[in-house]
Amino acid sequence: MSLTKTERTIIVSMWAKISTQADTIGTETLERLFLSHPQTKTYFPHFDLHPGSAQLRAHGSKVVAAVGDAVKSIDNIGGALSKLSELHAYILRVDPVNFKLLSHCLLVNLAARFPADFTAEAHAAWDKFLSVVSSVLTEKYR
Repeated sequence: MSLTKTERTIIVSMWAKISTQADTIGTETLERLFLSHPQTKTYFPHFDLHPGSAQLRAHGSKVVAAVGDAVKSIDNIGGALSKLSELHAYILRVDPVNFKLLSHCLLVNLAARFPADFTAEAHAAWDKFLSVVSSVLTEKYR
């Protein structure tokens, strides 16, 4: 699946706004993930998963930074996220379905935080982009 020029433009354009609030968005996304899909907490037994905890904020920041790396390398997402894919597949052994769950939680947060920008076209572009990211993150599992 490849992104069209229009979809890439939408992603990059919105990222300029998202990146200014990346830490908050990352934290809120993880909080939503753990609340909506409590089974995902099993990968974080050593974390304080209370809303707003330092560990949650730090990991949320990492998650959104990885999305930012994918945006910055939108023409080579596989290369940008290769090491992250290896980490999740070989060391952390994260169930691939969790990437889809996380993507959905991120989409919800983006829609809530940027309602004027999150048009139907933007939603479709971000959904497709995050599907590509999820696919890249799971390709080492094969």
